[in-house]
Amino acid sequence: MVVLSENERLALERLEERERPIRRGMTLHREREPTSDIYILRRGTMMSSVLLDDGSRQILRFHFPGDMLAAAAMVYREAPETITALSDCLVAPFERTAFAALFTQQPRLAALIMVYNQIERASLTDRLAALGRTSAKARVAAILIEMRNRMRIGDIDGTQSFVLGLTQEEIGDATGLTAVHVNRMLRQLEEEMLIAREGGRVTFLDERAMLRTANYIDRYAKLDLDWLPPAG
Repeated sequence: MVVLSENERLALERLEERERPIRRGMTLHREREPTSDIYILRRGTMMSSVLLDDGSRQILRFHFPGDMLAAAAMVYREAPETITALSDCLVAPFERTAFAALFTQQPRLAALIMVYNQIERASLTDRLAALGRTSAKARVAAILIEMRNRMRIGDIDGTQSFVLGLTQEEIGDATGLTAVHVNRMLRQLEEEMLIAREGGRVTFLDERAMLRTANYIDRYAKLDLDWLPPAG
């Protein structure tokens, strides 16, 4: 856990001065559209996705409060992905030029942004490996674990029970499965007494078994941040 200094907190507050509401189902930006803004997600849940040649959608990541969105705008003029709101959201937009001052005046904050991007890269690598090498049940279990863990990080829900907030089609687009196959895997997890579902809420009944089933690696655990520069 990294504790921010007062100057670092003020620098982040300046980045998040503007606010923009995004209604559920709305698109923040579309793949291949010109973009220069970066965003901090203040409230709600969003997803990043790309369209494939056959017209299907591949969901790449789910985003939670505190996440940085559209960071690729730092190096690309066109968006490499579409970002869509899964719930009513609030984002804080800022121009990529704001990073110049941040890197110069708050080098530890800049380093923490790099750390976050590396965690995202490792998680995306895990997702890619899972799509090619793990079972359908493992992929669905991994999505459930990821959603629960990210909600805990955001202090949304610290229990074993959480509101998933995803349709079976969205789970399918994240795991490379059809909605019918996702439904079958969810029922199988229930039948094996690993989860319980009621009214959109999922409860983990056997977390250790879920972790084994998913071959899950928590990329937010065992971080080594001793190299970070001193607080500004």
